[in-house]
Amino acid sequence: MQVTETLNEGLKHEFKISVPATDLDAKADAKLVDLKDKVRINGFRPGKVPVSHLKKIYGRSVMAETIDQTIRDTNTQIFTDRGFRLATEPKITMPTEQKEVEELLAGKSDLTYTVAIEVVPPITLADFKTFQVEKPVADVTDTDVDEAIKRIADQSRPYAAKSEGAKAENGDRVTINFKGTINGEAFEGGTGEGIQVVLGAGQFIPGFEEQLIGIGAGETRTLKVTFPKNYASEKLAGQPAEFETTATAVEAPGETVIDDEFAKTLGLESLDKLKEAARARLTAEFAGATRQRVKRALLDRLDENHKFEAPPSLIDEEFNLMWNSIKAEMDSAGKTFADENTTEDAAKEEYRKIADRRVRLGLVLSEIGEKNKITVSDDEVGRAVIERARQMPGREKEVWDFYRNNAQALAQLRAPIYEDKVVDFILELANVTEKKVSKEDLFKDEDAEKTAA
Repeated sequence: MQVTETLNEGLKHEFKISVPATDLDAKADAKLVDLKDKVRINGFRPGKVPVSHLKKIYGRSVMAETIDQTIRDTNTQIFTDRGFRLATEPKITMPTEQKEVEELLAGKSDLTYTVAIEVVPPITLADFKTFQVEKPVADVTDTDVDEAIKRIADQSRPYAAKSEGAKAENGDRVTINFKGTINGEAFEGGTGEGIQVVLGAGQFIPGFEEQLIGIGAGETRTLKVTFPKNYASEKLAGQPAEFETTATAVEAPGETVIDDEFAKTLGLESLDKLKEAARARLTAEFAGATRQRVKRALLDRLDENHKFEAPPSLIDEEFNLMWNSIKAEMDSAGKTFADENTTEDAAKEEYRKIADRRVRLGLVLSEIGEKNKITVSDDEVGRAVIERARQMPGREKEVWDFYRNNAQALAQLRAPIYEDKVVDFILELANVTEKKVSKEDLFKDEDAEKTAA
């Protein structure tokens, strides 16, 4: 076997490999000898079929298997001997001329092919004990608890019919029947009966609720609106429409008394128990926000301390995923890059930097996990599947079957668990200091989501 490196540029390598026909023929014959004891051919006793006869029947298929196995084994040896970690699948170029292929399968010519690869560069990990990470922590106050309970109360407030002749005001609930048309023709999903609308809640498309202000029970109005450009239905997006709308009831909001009885309507024993539940939920939300902020800070430290050339193909793949998503969102919303105070070229440059960061951080996290033998057990993945199933009541079996029969979906569940375990490992070594902050500061959007791995 002869191996010649024909390209060595950065992380890209290419090799030309030649395997003598005699080597292939010997391997194929060994496969045929093994096959002799497994096949049954009329006229021959088991195990007594001559290899030469087997070669006439199975020679081409056995040689094809031999070539495939030889390529895989040879490539593995080349990569292992040189200590390469592949960034992508190898690109193999084989002979394509019919005559060459026939001679190769007949064992009359050497196997000559090229393999092009892109490798992951060696990564020197930083000393995580030198990392300084700030952990913002906010306390859940009595005011936070009271505000949370008030939001619950507002969502379940009672409504009572207004006096005869009273008109709808902002905050009132109006029950309506409507029929929508576009250019005089009805459209799918454009009719409704007994629909309750809280004016000012923004439940309907822009302009709809505003035109119901001042309507009375029994009154009919024609509401003229335009569907948003980013509306879910492409047929309706951006279309002007008219809705013939009749109000069947107009109700004013009442006040919900927040007491033990209110707590019981929510399935809790008392107001104190409701406050405990609200505090526990807020505490979990605050802890989640703290975790996200710490993780972002840690990823920033990893980014600062691990500057290396990332495999271009991985960057291209990550960039294309982001760019296609961004373009789809902008097209759906009818926005241009000028609306975002930028240009397409500038946006591409920015997102390519983000793609580079994400790829590097992914490789660093993987390297840390491998070197420290961090793994995700099947039990941990199973618990994640159960949690997903719980989020979809009534469809638990459907969710379970989906993940059980979909290896890629399971891998997508495993990845964030692995990442969090690596992050926890680093935080154990890093110097993490707590800092008391307000709730507003804790939940402040720092636009870090874009650059997080």
